[in-house]
Amino acid sequence: MIFPDWLPVFGDCSFRGECPKEAAEQATFFNQLRKEYPDSWGLLALHPKNEEKRKGAQFHRLKVDKAMGFATGASDVIIPGAPALVLEIKRRDHTKSKWESDQLPYLEAAHKAGAFVGVALGWEGAWQALNEWLMLHAS
Repeated sequence: MIFPDWLPVFGDCSFRGECPKEAAEQATFFNQLRKEYPDSWGLLALHPKNEEKRKGAQFHRLKVDKAMGFATGASDVIIPGAPALVLEIKRRDHTKSKWESDQLPYLEAAHKAGAFVGVALGWEGAWQALNEWLMLHAS
């Protein structure tokens, strides 16, 4: 994967090897977050479901979804705050992942709006990003 200069990467970019799929990494991150912060960040954190491929009659549903606030390319982890945390989670071995068409534009728009953005390599990378973001809230 190619990472733009403006996008922080959390995790080990040099790691190569077997690793869980993105969905498993994301589930592990959310499970840890809700365990550690059940009444705060774990309660606020969300994942907008947006990866499904659409065909036929589902395209009509996409128009309705967009009218209701669906955002293509929305990142895997969004936590409201000042600033918000917006993270895209990829596999720990990022060479086994790819960018979906609208993910980088979404992250860039969030970055320009002042959000704390990044791409996390595995759930550990996401946890690293979370801890850096939490330091902003501690000060």
